[in-house]
Amino acid sequence: METDFFTSNLSKIAPKFRTSGAVSQPRRKAGSPLQTIGETKGKVGNLPTQDDYLGRLYRAYEMTDDTKLKKYIFTEIRKILIQRGSWRV
Repeated sequence: METDFFTSNLSKIAPKFRTSGAVSQPRRKAGSPLQTIGETKGKVGNLPTQDDYLGRLYRAYEMTDDTKLKKYIFTEIRKILIQRGSWRV
């Protein structure tokens, strides 16, 4: 059986309308919303100095009994002392 495409409905099938994102999505402003991440309108506090942080680490190491926390504090103290060049093996 041979199909006659001039008289059959097979040649009249409409193609699907494929839209890109620009048709189905509303336009957005250019630029990233991540630009304002570091900005704040509130009062900014002071960060502790490395000496203050090191002192806090020493106090926390003495006060805790948790072995995981002690291990973390020890590695942090070690990092700071290596940076300063005062770590001895």
